[in-house]
Amino acid sequence: MSERTTSSSWASGIVAALELGGVDCRSLFTQLGLDYAALSDADARFAQDGMTRLWQLAVQASGNPAIGLNMAKIQRPSAFNVVGYAVMSSRNLQEGFARLVRYQRIIAEGADLSFRPTAEGYELVLAIHGDRLPSARQSAEASLAHSLAFCRWLTGKTVRPRLVSLMGAAPENLQPYQEVFQCPLKFNAEHYALLFERADLDAPLPSANEALAQLHDRFAGDYLARFSGSRVTHQVRQALCRLLPQGEPKREAVAQALLLSERTLQRRLQDEGNSYQHLLDDTRRELAGQYLGQANLTLLEISYLLGFSDPSNFFRAFRRWFDTTPGEYRARL
Repeated sequence: MSERTTSSSWASGIVAALELGGVDCRSLFTQLGLDYAALSDADARFAQDGMTRLWQLAVQASGNPAIGLNMAKIQRPSAFNVVGYAVMSSRNLQEGFARLVRYQRIIAEGADLSFRPTAEGYELVLAIHGDRLPSARQSAEASLAHSLAFCRWLTGKTVRPRLVSLMGAAPENLQPYQEVFQCPLKFNAEHYALLFERADLDAPLPSANEALAQLHDRFAGDYLARFSGSRVTHQVRQALCRLLPQGEPKREAVAQALLLSERTLQRRLQDEGNSYQHLLDDTRRELAGQYLGQANLTLLEISYLLGFSDPSNFFRAFRRWFDTTPGEYRARL
């Protein structure tokens, strides 16, 4: 089965953030069967579930559920791999974020980024998908904290978003969040997001360099082409996440979304030890767990968001996935 992975550059940033919080990552890596020495190998990648377990153990070891916010202190473009340098050489942050979205999979396959203009400004929206384990809240908070700190480092200004949206309930101690983001916070949000003022993202970057931007685009494009060649599994998951709220997607619709024939899609998935039906079921299972953590969504709404036309089918599938009912699962959460 094709696993989602995280680049050694991003994993190194996570480790630096955790070690700032007093966590002995070397011993946690040993405990998890991860290779600590591989952090210094630019081409190494770590299984996403391994990184999720690392976050979980780090929270236990430190007693600090907000430890992901330490990523705001790791201000270096290398954490974003070659993508960081591509962002640096962009004309402005708007163009830089467009590059970040385009090349995101180089950094970590589990994250889905989108960037869009809104009536209030520009919004960078983040979704983190687990592999076999649901993603850690700290992982998403680390990504937002680091992205904002990177903007401040690049511009030399204290960029303050209009709003930071965070999924999940507000923590008892808000101070770490207020110190890092320095702007209004919205908890129990539908997604993780940073909402920026247009003027902050349209302003020229001091590090802008068109020739370097083109060079980094080529490096990033080459890396992504090599990396993506056998990763249609990830692309199918992304397409399913987009299409499910419109009803159960047929394989033909997903193939069209990926500009492939059905036969080619089926063959590539088989080559990766996967099947369309398994991915559809697995993606629904993963999203169901995430949606039930959002108190503002009713079970009926979750059923439709997962593409089930009949809620009873959702309930049957949920019992098969988790050996309990959605209501009981939510109560445990």
